[in-house]
Amino acid sequence: MPGTNDEHTSRSELRAQQRAAAVAGGLPELLDEPPAPLAPSVAMPLALARLLPRPLAYVFGGGGAYGAVQMGMIRALHETDLRPDLVVGTSVGSLNGIMIAADPDHGPQVLADLWPQIERRDVFPGNMLTQAISAGANRPYLFNPGPLTELLAAHVPVSRIEELSIPYVAVATDLDTGERVEMDSGDVRSALLASSAIPGVFPWVERDGRRLVDGGLVSNVPIEVAYARGAKSVVVLDCGRFGMEGRWAESLIAVVIQAVQIAARQQVVRDLQVAEEIPLVYLPAPAQIASSMLDFRFTEQLAADAYADASSMLSALSLHTGALPPGLYGMPPLRADHPEVAPLQRW
Repeated sequence: MPGTNDEHTSRSELRAQQRAAAVAGGLPELLDEPPAPLAPSVAMPLALARLLPRPLAYVFGGGGAYGAVQMGMIRALHETDLRPDLVVGTSVGSLNGIMIAADPDHGPQVLADLWPQIERRDVFPGNMLTQAISAGANRPYLFNPGPLTELLAAHVPVSRIEELSIPYVAVATDLDTGERVEMDSGDVRSALLASSAIPGVFPWVERDGRRLVDGGLVSNVPIEVAYARGAKSVVVLDCGRFGMEGRWAESLIAVVIQAVQIAARQQVVRDLQVAEEIPLVYLPAPAQIASSMLDFRFTEQLAADAYADASSMLSALSLHTGALPPGLYGMPPLRADHPEVAPLQRW
């Protein structure tokens, strides 16, 4: 569980493995302490495009309030010469991702302006009393999506997915069949609401004759979606943690989200297997997050920590002298010795 000695030990062991790999293979090790944050803009972008074959996909995972982590990651990526050819997102990652797909050059600033404005009431309106009333009324969800709909309407710059600058896919789940649904055309607002509709928390979304709910049920970090659509390299912007939150999950909504995230962890392990075929750069989420996925008060700290960690990793990766071969580069929030992941790790 996050914050335990076991996790700290596994991360320490991973650092040691990375140093050994750096010595053996010429790759620089990641720094134990992240450098001071870079300036908001850099005169010379960090050269990484030569390392990653095109098409390049950015994959944004789900994670509620932890989506602020992706704001920091995308800022670090924007200071490189990388630009995505495809954007894929689930849940909160579908919202962050669409800002980049709409405008790769200005999207990072849009996210930097948007996230500090978001409060819990914008996403989860009401209190314990309104939740109890919803449950007593036999309504199949706790929260009205009205505030979230208004938030999307105010900040998403297009009305249809086809109007985006970069190919984009939002991932949802068919509530009746359990199938993964990839939304790459049509109405933007319904796609984002469907991708984020946590079952029992928000109502399902009717779209194209299907009842759709949160994509995190089947593909919380949709790496395989990007690979199946032709990506030859992938950068993963994951919120981290995968539901191992200790004892904070006490309320009804927290328990529901916890259950979704535990299931999501297994999906990520499966999707990581594409690293046998293509280079997969997994940006590091902050190792220690004290807040919950429902708490939007720590946006700026989460983003700053993620920016520092991602900048450190990308700077080190830029020292590699040739194109990256297939493999996993970075640290998914899993045990370093995970039997299905450890063989894929190159750095």
